[in-house]
Amino acid sequence: MNKGLREDKPRGRRGGFRGGHHMRMPVEKPKDFKGTMKRLLHYLRPHKFQFLVVFSMAILSTVFSILSPKVMGKAITKLFEGIMIPGVSIDFDYIVRILLILGGLYTFSAFFSYIQQFIMATVAQKTVFDMRKDINDKLSRLPLKFFDSRTHGEILSRVTNDVDNISSTLQQSITQLITAVVTLVGILIMMLTISPLMTLICFLTLPPSVVVTKVIASRSQKYFAANQKVLGDLNGHIEEMYAGHKIVKVFGREKESISKFNEINEELYEAGWKAQFISGIIMPLMGFINNIGYVLVCVVGGIFVTRRTMQIGDVQAFIQYSKQFTRPITQTANIANILQSTVASAERVFELLDEDEEIPDSALSKEITSLSGEIKFQNVKFGYDEDKVLMNNMNIDVKRGQTVAIVGPTGAGKTTLVNLLMRFYEIASGKITIDGIDIRDLKRGELRSIFGMVLQDTWLFNGTIRDNIAYGRLDATDEEIALAAKAAYADGFIRTLPDGYNTILNEDASNISQGQKQLLTIARAILADPTVLILDEATSSVDTRTELLIQKAMTELKKGRTSFVIAHRLSTIRKADVILVMDNGSIIEKGSHDELLAKGDFYADLYNSQFNGAGSLNQAG
Repeated sequence: MNKGLREDKPRGRRGGFRGGHHMRMPVEKPKDFKGTMKRLLHYLRPHKFQFLVVFSMAILSTVFSILSPKVMGKAITKLFEGIMIPGVSIDFDYIVRILLILGGLYTFSAFFSYIQQFIMATVAQKTVFDMRKDINDKLSRLPLKFFDSRTHGEILSRVTNDVDNISSTLQQSITQLITAVVTLVGILIMMLTISPLMTLICFLTLPPSVVVTKVIASRSQKYFAANQKVLGDLNGHIEEMYAGHKIVKVFGREKESISKFNEINEELYEAGWKAQFISGIIMPLMGFINNIGYVLVCVVGGIFVTRRTMQIGDVQAFIQYSKQFTRPITQTANIANILQSTVASAERVFELLDEDEEIPDSALSKEITSLSGEIKFQNVKFGYDEDKVLMNNMNIDVKRGQTVAIVGPTGAGKTTLVNLLMRFYEIASGKITIDGIDIRDLKRGELRSIFGMVLQDTWLFNGTIRDNIAYGRLDATDEEIALAAKAAYADGFIRTLPDGYNTILNEDASNISQGQKQLLTIARAILADPTVLILDEATSSVDTRTELLIQKAMTELKKGRTSFVIAHRLSTIRKADVILVMDNGSIIEKGSHDELLAKGDFYADLYNSQFNGAGSLNQAG
């Protein structure tokens, strides 16, 4: 939505320099870990077949990997016998055969591991692709109040940072989890075949490992959630400060901006440091516990060899298995750590996906074949908050082709009236009709296609001038685009540019002047050829000479069309058919320019304050 679309709603969380610092964020600990994981797995459900293949590849890769120590142990035993037993020579042919078998085992293990990673990478990226698509679709269905109550930084943090976090950990976590489970089962079987007693010793390290993992993971979870929250705060602050960097410099607020950045950055450092430090403790503690088990296994294995109850190759194989046995447990601990961050991000994404949407279009939506542009507000009641009514029992009757000017002080409800007309907000009671049809009985897309809008705050995208004008009607020909530009008196300056209509507008269209931007938005509205025009002080950013030319173009454009003009400079609406004077959400005066001046009331005071210097021009909003 265009940020200039509304003027009279309290900006709330967007106010002042605190911008990105006060935002709705999830609590530090996910409210529903199991529920969030279930929803996350729902995105993986369409890839069940690929998961079956991944699981099969993981089994094959792990089996070949697990067999290797046992086979290698035979070579160690043969070497030991050839060196230590008198009269027995080393059988090098046997050892070469063992080495060839080992090479085959490692090759097959690596091949199946590659296939597993390849398929899992595809699944992970497709899953995140679907998630991003759902988020984008959701954003298009969210009402304007959602965007008004949050900073761009907060929304972008959920759409980019949180989704990227899910993307980067999804593949790693799932493949590690599958491999860890298969490895743990396979190694356990191999260890039991060698020595149940030594296997029992390895199992003694499990309880301490589980306790360490559970305690540290539960502590690190809240810090990972806090880290994501503060990252959103920082994004919001940077976005707001960058967008208004000129204003920051003009008012000399650099120190305050830097101070606020440093404050949030310090919070991010603290949260990130604690999250990484606490989660990082897992590995040293797990290593310490595992090394104790490793020493015990070596001692017991050595005793068995000296008593000739076990071959040295089997001891060597068991030692390798014992090291591998702790690896999947360590991986599981690491996965649990990663999942804290992933679930925190996923919950923030799902909170966005669960936001209340716009009221769905009626299943019995009516189609408009032709429009005259008669608009009525009948007993309309509205408030941004249920307990704070802004408009109550509003009635307006606009005839076809009339130009209706809306004036009043800031916060009077001028832009709110237009927002209601286009169903950016839903009214509490009453109804708004176009040619007798309740706008709630029309699809939003069809309703909004009726309107052409030129706002005080211009919006142009990165692309050619031709594309920006054609945004009003994508099937327009080059000739029609040029005619619209001429009607808006933009053709002249466009042709002076090196690439003419093919000139690329950069970000924020800063390579043309503010007045030229406004001319392009007017050309866009002219090209769209709407039934109803909405003009929000469309000429406020151009010089006097250009303003006069645009006023002529607008006069022609408004012929036969219903027009709503939100006026700040009252000199621009003297010829309006009807002037609505608003204050506190109500229409307090209504009539032509001359009629309202003759009354000598609110409008007359506003008008005279602008032309006699008796008050501030800002008084008119």
